[in-house]
Amino acid sequence: MDRDEELLRGRVYGQDHDDPRPGPRPGRAYAELVGGPLDGLLLDITGWSPQETGTGVALPTELGRFGSGGRALYDPRPDDPRRWDWSGDAP
Repeated sequence: MDRDEELLRGRVYGQDHDDPRPGPRPGRAYAELVGGPLDGLLLDITGWSPQETGTGVALPTELGRFGSGGRALYDPRPDDPRRWDWSGDAP
């Protein structure tokens, strides 16, 4: 199985777990979240500018160190912008 096929099996960050189609949609761009509380989820980055995809994100999650209201921090890998690595949690 190639890397693209693996990504198509993943669940997208922010989609409801009861969504009948929790996976990625055709024609959208995704980054895989690696490590931390959101490990394995896909982040929909469709329409993001190069500046936005180059700076990383703070994603709301209840699964991190700070619980409800906390954020998981992810930064794009310099050598593989389709994978974003966890860099910690923030309140």
